Amino acid sequence: MTIFTGPVFDMATRQFHVIADHLAIPEDERGRLLMPKRAVIVSCPIRRDDGRIAVFEGYRVQHHLTAGPTKGGTRFAASVDLGEIGALAIWMSWKCAVMGLPYGGAKGGIGVDTTTLSKRELEALSRRYMQEMIPFVGPHTDVMAPDMGTNEQVMAWFMDTYSMYQGRTVTEIVTGKPVSTGGTLGRREATGRGVAHLALRVMKDRSIVPNRATAVVQGFGNVGSIAALELYNKGVRIIAVSDHTGALQRPEGLDVPALLAHVAVHGSLAGYSNELACDPAEMLTMACDVLVPAAIERVIDAKVADALRCRILAEGANGPTTPEADLVLQRRQDEICVIPDIICNAGGVVVSYFEWVQDLQQLFWGEEEVMRREYEILDRAFTEMTTRAARENIYNRTAAMAIGVERVRATKNTRGLFP
Repeated sequence: MTIFTGPVFDMATRQFHVIADHLAIPEDERGRLLMPKRAVIVSCPIRRDDGRIAVFEGYRVQHHLTAGPTKGGTRFAASVDLGEIGALAIWMSWKCAVMGLPYGGAKGGIGVDTTTLSKRELEALSRRYMQEMIPFVGPHTDVMAPDMGTNEQVMAWFMDTYSMYQGRTVTEIVTGKPVSTGGTLGRREATGRGVAHLALRVMKDRSIVPNRATAVVQGFGNVGSIAALELYNKGVRIIAVSDHTGALQRPEGLDVPALLAHVAVHGSLAGYSNELACDPAEMLTMACDVLVPAAIERVIDAKVADALRCRILAEGANGPTTPEADLVLQRRQDEICVIPDIICNAGGVVVSYFEWVQDLQQLFWGEEEVMRREYEILDRAFTEMTTRAARENIYNRTAAMAIGVERVRATKNTRGLFP
């Protein structure tokens, strides 16, 4: 029995056991590696603008603190539940280990549709959530970051709330803050830039010329939009994009800067063009060189995997591909190169680490240095994955997760079991 339930947590569990079998990890070690160390559930009451009191449920899961503080985003979405948050915390642990960062994984969230909140209500909810989490987080315990439904402003409210209770400014309690409040240059763009950087690397390895290539981006939020812009700036034709309001397609290529300008004003792709509208259900199986699923978990199942017509699958979202789909993609490795999520979208946590380090040192870097260091770490992790995959003749995701799980296991075994 476990408090963590649901399809996303089941998926994370199944992925882990595949890797544990591959690594021949004894059964009696698996529970300690898989199950989160701590889960916190809090009630977050706020006063609505009409005077009513509403209560929202908040979560924070810390997977392991063996290598250092935990690290992970905070998601505000109606679909949030404890199982999803637990799975995302586990994936973050493997991601940090693959990247060589001194963190365990964490994730947090509130079950709320942010479109129903005014700015004042969003601030009240953000501050209340952090207030409730203060006994369980800290710069050397658990460092929060933005995720779906949160942004730089929410992180600034988190930081200010924590600082007020400490009686001093503690910028290092969160990452993804505005630069004016201790954030780092390049953090907001880091995840999308990393996705594009690795996609372009694989394109080069496979002799795919950018200005003759096409890409489809599912999810035009922070990650997808920046990935699309980076690819567009390198000459790649972005032939289709989508968000929760709909999808757009143009075989000659979409004007990505114009799309970004529209979203900046209107908040979504809705209303950009009726003529370019297409069926969102067809996005993932369009013919293209690069497919970037950058929306939510579990969008590529076995049926979709069998129908994919891309040459590179660059996973911008966490957990977009189910274990059943992985079985299909393993058989299609010669056709499709999969850049698994724990490497492909790790640019965000890498630059979050840089932000944390800069805040602790009170010494800040320029954006070029941030990007250079980000790409160095991503390239190193990618090379380690592909080298292992080739040496052992295994699937990229198996290689990446094996590296992450091995490193966490080694740290736990070295430290031992207390008492």
